[in-house]
Amino acid sequence: MEKIGLIAGNRKFPLLFAASAKKKGYSVVAVAIKGDTSAKIKKLADKVYWVSLGEFNKIFTIFKSEGIKNVVMAGQVSPFRLFSREINKSEELKQILASLKDKKTDTLFGAVAQRLEAAGFKLLDSTTFIEEHLPKCGTLTKLEPDFDTWEDIYFGLNLAKSVAELDIGQTVAVKAKAIVAVEAFEGTDNLIRRAGKVGRGKIVVVKVSKPRQDMRFDIPVVGLKTIKSLVKAKARCLAFEAGKTLFIDKEKSLKLADKKGISIVAV
Repeated sequence: MEKIGLIAGNRKFPLLFAASAKKKGYSVVAVAIKGDTSAKIKKLADKVYWVSLGEFNKIFTIFKSEGIKNVVMAGQVSPFRLFSREINKSEELKQILASLKDKKTDTLFGAVAQRLEAAGFKLLDSTTFIEEHLPKCGTLTKLEPDFDTWEDIYFGLNLAKSVAELDIGQTVAVKAKAIVAVEAFEGTDNLIRRAGKVGRGKIVVVKVSKPRQDMRFDIPVVGLKTIKSLVKAKARCLAFEAGKTLFIDKEKSLKLADKKGISIVAV
């Protein structure tokens, strides 16, 4: 059974990847990040090594000792931790951060990817084994967007692509062709909460990939937590880029969206 290494970040993405890889006949060796990775990874991976951010170098040692050549990064580390004292415990991470021209998402993850490949590992696309969870173009809910909602969707798409091009974020919230909120380091759920307060409901949230999206890391992800955030914000629609957005807990998410009258479309 061929082994594959998994650097497991937060939320369900790494769990989904581990389960899918196992179904394909691979043995999954996961490096889990203390304070971020779900404990459920223990039930899905064949082996789990828990490390702190300050033990960054252990990742290379673990994978080499396991004879692993191919590695996948799934899920993120909470952004605020990059500014915590934990970083000072790892000379490797300190050197990486100090060498960066900026701390945009692509720059950060790209530097980690380079270190992995320099150490002899091949970093695979994070969508490996889970292509069926990338919805194709179309309306996924029972409720179709009305004319005004489609107007906001296409207005938001252009904005989101421009923001993504600058590597600021990948999501925007709009209402009646007004920009309500733009995603930055806080993530999509926090953007939705903020937009809900500012827009006072009926917002349209649009999520896209970057124009030159590196599918090895930081791909757009939506899921049940996203839909719950939309419900609280009294949003009317979520639109995301077809074929390039990972949809986790799709059935439960669509059921909740239908119940609350929220449209979900892949465009």
